[in-house]
Amino acid sequence: MKSTSALATVRESTLSMPAGALPPGALATGSAVSLPSALPTLPSSSLLGGHKSVQIEHNGALYQLRTTKLGKLILTK
Repeated sequence: MKSTSALATVRESTLSMPAGALPPGALATGSAVSLPSALPTLPSSSLLGGHKSVQIEHNGALYQLRTTKLGKLILTK
């Protein structure tokens, strides 16, 4: 498993964007830039890392995030 977290990867890619480039999901309206929300958005591929399922540890409990054959995500404890 990679030592870099998914959030760190997203942050690094945003910080390395050329000046004037818009972050993913941003809309340019005239001279203003509108961001969709304050919540970070992570692509599922960055969480799954090419695997069908991964374990997520949260507050001492293990959860499993997996994809179905139809491309849906399921999170179970």
